[in-house]
Amino acid sequence: MPDYPRLDRRIPRPGDLRPFLALRGGKGLDRVQRRLSAAHTIEDLRRIAKVRTPSGPFHYVDGGAEEEISMDRAREAFRELEFRPGILCDVHAVDMTTTVLGGPSALPFGFGPTGGTRMMHAAGERAVLRAASRAGIPYALSSVGTTSIADLAAAEPGARRWFQTYLLKDRELSLRMIAEAKAHGYDALIVTVDVPVSGNRLRDLRTGMSYPPQLTLKTFLDASYRVEWWMNLLTTEPYTFTFEEPGRPRSELQVSGFNDNTTTFEDLARVRAAWDGPLVIKGIQTPSDARRAVDAGADGIVLSNHGGRQLDRTAPPLHLLPCVVRDVGADTEVMIDSGVRTGADVVAAIASGARFVLLGRAYLYGLMAGGEAGVDRAAHILRTEVERTMQLLGVTSIAELGPEHVRLFSRRAPLPFD
Repeated sequence: MPDYPRLDRRIPRPGDLRPFLALRGGKGLDRVQRRLSAAHTIEDLRRIAKVRTPSGPFHYVDGGAEEEISMDRAREAFRELEFRPGILCDVHAVDMTTTVLGGPSALPFGFGPTGGTRMMHAAGERAVLRAASRAGIPYALSSVGTTSIADLAAAEPGARRWFQTYLLKDRELSLRMIAEAKAHGYDALIVTVDVPVSGNRLRDLRTGMSYPPQLTLKTFLDASYRVEWWMNLLTTEPYTFTFEEPGRPRSELQVSGFNDNTTTFEDLARVRAAWDGPLVIKGIQTPSDARRAVDAGADGIVLSNHGGRQLDRTAPPLHLLPCVVRDVGADTEVMIDSGVRTGADVVAAIASGARFVLLGRAYLYGLMAGGEAGVDRAAHILRTEVERTMQLLGVTSIAELGPEHVRLFSRRAPLPFD
């Protein structure tokens, strides 16, 4: 047996452990920043959000319809994509800017419309818009949001704002909201078309998350020890929904009587006539409907299954993307949402043909985890993930991304590269 040399030993000095004892978070950070500094992914923000937010609002964001198959499959679709990186490329400078709907975006993604945002955190839509403005990306206000069209515009006048609406039973209300958005400088209109009726969202039914919320005793008790959430809610202005009008009782416009299940493609003509800016149709789930939306005057479409919150068992939007881009990409800007959780997902979607990506849950987890600072953290995480993924792929601009950088992974048999 070899005569192995012994380790040279000495008595430890007091300073020897110092390099290994650096405290997480950094000097000078407040408690919210320290909490957020421990989050390195959107999933980390989700875990923090779950602890800090009552179950009703959290599951409203986190859940889907029925068995949540659509939601899970949309996420799985991104996991099934493989990247095909190039090597030995100069990637010291990466340009993540792009243009969408006639305007600039510093990143290939924006913050999409979400309902009831102040229920997640009292800072609500204003915080999301300010964070989006700092990131240089657009933000879409939902017509079932919790901030008025005018108040959001006043919160960050220089930000790029989009407005999302439905074709309501009260068509005149829809047109009044569209006119107000136009008057306050919103530069694109999104019409969501996949909600003839609300999906069967079982988590919401079990926690009382309706419009307005009807909390059960169990849900109330669950919320009772989230002291900060309650204090934020009770010490800030009561929220109203974006669609509400002064002097009109909220009971007239409950969601149960809000959506119009008689709407057809012909109804889009009235919207097109009322809005002279970029018009986007959100909720497209088949190639044929994509073409009909373009024929009806859409400048853009969003392939979306509503984050899995409407019809269960639908196809993942990512799977529809290549054929829809092939069919209508020359005539319209094809965007995508649903299932996007990482910057790598954003890059995969762009490489698969999307012009732009909209996120919802990703920034809401940040909002629940830490208010406006949490949305900033979400944007930072996604930005660094996009940049790193592009560098590792060997590309330096969004325009360079293409189908040669992704392929579908098969567990059954190897797929040829070329």
